[in-house]
Amino acid sequence: MEKVVLAYSGGLDTSVCLKWLQEERHLEVVTFSAEIGQGLNFEELRSKALSSGASKVYIEDLREKFLNDYVFPALRAGAHYEDEYLLGTALGRPLIVKALVEVAEMEGAQAVAHGCTGKGNDQIRFEVGASSLNPNLKLIAPLREWSLGSREEEIDYARRYNIPVSASKESPYSIDKNLWGVSIECGALEDPWEEPSSEIYQLTADPGKAPQKSTYLKIYFEEGIPTRLDEKDLSPIELVTRLNEIGGKNGVGRVDMVENRRLGIKSREIYECPAGTILHLAHQALEALTLDREMLHFKKAVSQRYGELVYDGLWFSPLREALDAFIRESQKNVTGTVRVKLLKGRCEVVGRQSDYSLYDERLATYGKEDAFDHQAAKGFIDLWGLPYRVKAMRGGGK
Repeated sequence: MEKVVLAYSGGLDTSVCLKWLQEERHLEVVTFSAEIGQGLNFEELRSKALSSGASKVYIEDLREKFLNDYVFPALRAGAHYEDEYLLGTALGRPLIVKALVEVAEMEGAQAVAHGCTGKGNDQIRFEVGASSLNPNLKLIAPLREWSLGSREEEIDYARRYNIPVSASKESPYSIDKNLWGVSIECGALEDPWEEPSSEIYQLTADPGKAPQKSTYLKIYFEEGIPTRLDEKDLSPIELVTRLNEIGGKNGVGRVDMVENRRLGIKSREIYECPAGTILHLAHQALEALTLDREMLHFKKAVSQRYGELVYDGLWFSPLREALDAFIRESQKNVTGTVRVKLLKGRCEVVGRQSDYSLYDERLATYGKEDAFDHQAAKGFIDLWGLPYRVKAMRGGGK
């Protein structure tokens, strides 16, 4: 019997996948689960997988690796997708894929499988990632192959085989959670006119019901990496967890957007990313203080492209690796402290300082300490505008 390693979350899709791979494809199924901040109950998950027919269960705590090797590099890059999505789910996939392939190689499995739908982005991330790491592995996507046409039918299938799942026909939301945020879709959210119900939110308070008093935070970065919160050194897990708690309490980090999936479909997505929202804003403020104009402007284009690569499942691409080399160089002086204010869903930068600051108050001030040579500006303006004066003199001014 051939063996397959299934990326297993214990949710509706992967629970049904496990049984389907056994019943329909007659495969021995090994499951792999990664804890990256969703709060897995290891014993419960192991018991569920084994009782559903898994021959072996692998579960790994990859939270620290997730932040150090995936989230923080993306933060330094300023990575985002379509200006709003901070790539929480997208950043978790390459880490899971890498570990999945390693388990498959260790087990001598012929294939890996996932529980991604046939019209989402995650199937691309899993399959392109796995093929990039080991092109000899077969790729199985049950949701593209089986005859179950809806989540309601999957729920019926699970009940038929006595598989316990948390989704129900009354609450069919699909939720993916990790340390960097929560992605929520399906159900009533598929109508882009429908206001999200308060019940769907996992991390954030309703901004209207958040505390009336502002919360101030000081975040210290070392070469673009956050290492300290309010003068206290914290591990990556501690820092991100704390910011999620504080930001969530203040209603910070909610995103409701219609995005363009890689396959061409527009999809309405709800995201919660309190820590990500705070850290991205603070990091941008520190870059504005410490990077020169040309570097800062060029990096904005790199940030967008980096985000697209992550979103499109190309984490293991040569381009992403090359961009990381540029980003590391760009962050050498992005060291300092940023002060932010949180209030009822808003996050504002209210202060920034760095030993590498390029801001010179004597040049910026309009007071008596002004050291800027105002007379020098005229020569610059004359030269800057010279091509356009010549054009106008030749009759091409209109």
